[in-house]
Amino acid sequence: MAAPILAASSPSYDSIMVRWAAVYMAIGFSVSIMRSDGLGSMLKENTTNTSLIFTSLDPGTLYTIKAHAWNVNGIPGDDFTYNQRTSPLTPADVQVAFDSGALKATISWMMTEGTSNYNVTACNGASKLNCSTAATSCTIYSLQCGSEYSLFMVASNEAGVSTPTDAVSLKTVPCAPGSITIEEDDPGNLSVSWSNVHLGDYYVVFVKSDDGLEVHCNTSHTHCHFQSDCGFTYFISVFAYNKAGQSPLGDVFNYTTAPCCPSDFNPVFVSSDTVEIVWSPVRGAEMYETKVVDWTNEVLCNDTATVCTLSALQCNTQYNITVYSFSEIRGSNTSCASKHVATAPCSPEIKNVSKDDLSIISVRWKSNNNDATYTVTAKGEAGLWHCTSSGNSCTITNLPCGSIFSISAVASTTAGQSLPSYSVPLETAPCCPDYVSVTQVTQSITNISWSAAIGAQTYVTILESPKGQAKCHTLQNHCLLGCITCGTKYTVSVKAISETGLMSDCTYQGYSSSACCPSGVKLYRLGNNGIRIYWRTSVEIHYSTDLYGSKGNFTCSPSTSESYCDITEIPCGDVYTVVVSPVTERESTLTFCPKKIY
Repeated sequence: MAAPILAASSPSYDSIMVRWAAVYMAIGFSVSIMRSDGLGSMLKENTTNTSLIFTSLDPGTLYTIKAHAWNVNGIPGDDFTYNQRTSPLTPADVQVAFDSGALKATISWMMTEGTSNYNVTACNGASKLNCSTAATSCTIYSLQCGSEYSLFMVASNEAGVSTPTDAVSLKTVPCAPGSITIEEDDPGNLSVSWSNVHLGDYYVVFVKSDDGLEVHCNTSHTHCHFQSDCGFTYFISVFAYNKAGQSPLGDVFNYTTAPCCPSDFNPVFVSSDTVEIVWSPVRGAEMYETKVVDWTNEVLCNDTATVCTLSALQCNTQYNITVYSFSEIRGSNTSCASKHVATAPCSPEIKNVSKDDLSIISVRWKSNNNDATYTVTAKGEAGLWHCTSSGNSCTITNLPCGSIFSISAVASTTAGQSLPSYSVPLETAPCCPDYVSVTQVTQSITNISWSAAIGAQTYVTILESPKGQAKCHTLQNHCLLGCITCGTKYTVSVKAISETGLMSDCTYQGYSSSACCPSGVKLYRLGNNGIRIYWRTSVEIHYSTDLYGSKGNFTCSPSTSESYCDITEIPCGDVYTVVVSPVTERESTLTFCPKKIY
């Protein structure tokens, strides 16, 4: 008989079903099966059916099947051989390794006998991901964050597919937190908040400043607080964590705090109405705004430099000065502290300058600051003189005569010194001549000379006695005075007068005019070589008689009570000039008395 034509399949990992078509004249069939590698025993079954199932076989194993038919006489027909492998066993010892950074999972298992391929499926309800391999591990990529996957695995060969493994649960890392907000509740305190994420067990916030320093916050809540410094830019990232690991990196936020406030600025007045402010650069500042405020006005100065000059300030005024820092990102830091500064007092106004004496003046001014000290200065070619007062007047002494001064006043406080007041001119009276000399020229004329006086342009010279006064007004420093009475005591004074009419009265030691020349002088001969000179006088004055001739000069000085004098033993035959004159206190004679010829 012909051999049955076999067909086989493996409905399970331990069974093989064999089928064949009916054979002509056959009333039964004999089928045997054994491992193709010869291991184990052979199984043999007889049947009148056209199919047969062998069980308790080894999984994934290649079996050789032989069959033949027999007829009614029991005579076997030809054999037919067929090879069939059992389907593989379900993989065991499945292990899952999750890579949170790459969002992939690597699944590994124990190798099963007779498997030609393994297939892994990851399901999360909305999608399926697969990997297939002949090795004992494979990797599933493109997993989604914040998802739960069920992993199933089957082994397959040419005989079929194993039953799936039990589902293995895989939780991926949470997704990066979203809705991140950053607020600066108050200077120095940053608040970071975010929305809750699925599968997130806890969160870590990393805050890194632009100088490289990094801090973090670990919390199960959805907000964190950080200390912050002015003028820094902070880079902020938020991660969610679970047992699978760290969430992917989300958006990195940056937050720039307000620039720092300049604190070392020191206002310095460069003039009474101008102040210069200098400070050190501060972190985060791109521009500075300086504000100066008094009760009614405000002065602003904007600059990128760390110096500001504010002018047109009011004198004697209290100001608040604040230096604000500014950046384009954060704007102005309005929490900067102010400093108080007072401007210098206003310039005094001199109201009056009075002369108390030739070298003393009193200056009075309008006071505008009760705390100020006022200094008055008299400035001229002769030098500087000062007086100081906290009131509204002071006195300058010992001013030199004959000088022109400019009088000004300044006010000083701890805030500084005012501009000087408008100057008031002052001229002191001329000086008195250092000396005066009086010389009798004739019996009625006197020559007075004096030294030049500082500051004087003209002079008035006066000789005054109870009998009368002699006076002259001159530009020179000498003067002839007539109408002088002989034998009279005079008071000598000189008035020095400046160009503007200021006058100094200068009185000197008195002057006595010479005694009067005698009257009635008569000459009498006493022989050939003698002469008597006679005169009249009303007072007892000592007179001297002088004879001047070509052959000699002769003098006779009688006593005070006598009014004549005899001169003898003079050469004869000569012409003599005879002069009788009173003798002065210095025992000298006057030359202006009348002369007689003998």
